[in-house]
Amino acid sequence: MDMVFGDEIAAAGLADWRKLAQGLHARYRVDDFGAGARFVVAVGEACDAAGHHPRVALGPGYVDLRLTSDDAVYRDDEGTEHLVEWVTQQDLDVAARITEVAADHGLVADPTAVSVVELGLDTAQPGTIAPVWAALLTGDAASQGRGSPSDEVRDATGRVPNLWFGDAGEDARQRFHVEVYVPPEVAEQRVAAVVAAGGTVVDDRDAPALTVIADQDGNTGVVCVA
Repeated sequence: MDMVFGDEIAAAGLADWRKLAQGLHARYRVDDFGAGARFVVAVGEACDAAGHHPRVALGPGYVDLRLTSDDAVYRDDEGTEHLVEWVTQQDLDVAARITEVAADHGLVADPTAVSVVELGLDTAQPGTIAPVWAALLTGDAASQGRGSPSDEVRDATGRVPNLWFGDAGEDARQRFHVEVYVPPEVAEQRVAAVVAAGGTVVDDRDAPALTVIADQDGNTGVVCVA
């Protein structure tokens, strides 16, 4: 199925969900573990019928869900098709069904609480170093380029953050940074919290989509809206 983007996602009217990084994310508040477990069972039954399932995390007071398709079609500049991990129409449909299940269980969504963390590493030779990081992060060489047309490292089980490679000159030193994806309505507040804690805004030319921040030692991170 084709990838879907901002306008199509917005048109679906999924108030409980936010598109962050590659997927759709939702958090539902639950009174206790049992209520969360019953909700997860109901979601499982509904998604079995749809033939498409979310990734689920159940914790004290919440259930987190992530929807993405492993077979989304991406077309590069030459028109070559690649299967990538991204949101498709089936994710929008299943998200709407899960919202109905949550309403049946009397659950309230907390969309401002969702977030995604990714790692970025600037390098001049991503194809050379990616296998090392794939082995270190996941123990599986197949995680290099999984769900991406690049050398990005993605763990199929979601145990560790995605690692992507940014462009760097031949003489550039290794540079890691953290990217934190948050809902649009949270970005300004998150940047303000960083500044209040002693950080600085390094680059906000692309805000609110991307705001680069730094700590007192000069280590940088990025607040992302996508």
